[in-house]
Amino acid sequence: MATEKTRYSDAELEEFKQIILEKLAVAQKDYNQMMASLSGADSNGTDDTSPTYKVVEDDAYALTKDETIRLASRQQKFIQSLQAALVRIQNKTYGICRETGKLIPAERLRAVPHATLSIEAKRNR
Repeated sequence: MATEKTRYSDAELEEFKQIILEKLAVAQKDYNQMMASLSGADSNGTDDTSPTYKVVEDDAYALTKDETIRLASRQQKFIQSLQAALVRIQNKTYGICRETGKLIPAERLRAVPHATLSIEAKRNR
């Protein structure tokens, strides 16, 4: 009788770690770009346009800025989730569903490497 795996092997954890590190690098780059756009580092400015266009453009900029702030906030949470996944890998608790205690399938972790719930647990919520 085969026993059910209770954790991923060190080799499997290393594979997941590489996936997470790649996603983390991209996420951090995207976050930095969002923050640069908020600080005006890549501003195209409207100082040289007529006042009428400036008002319209400023309103559009305010909407864009609000959306960028929301996106940056979501990106920061995603980065924190990926960093927490790296800690779970280090602690060898990565891939264990926090509700069922069973291993989350590797396919799910490859798609959503910061997942802490199995599909089964997520459906039961």
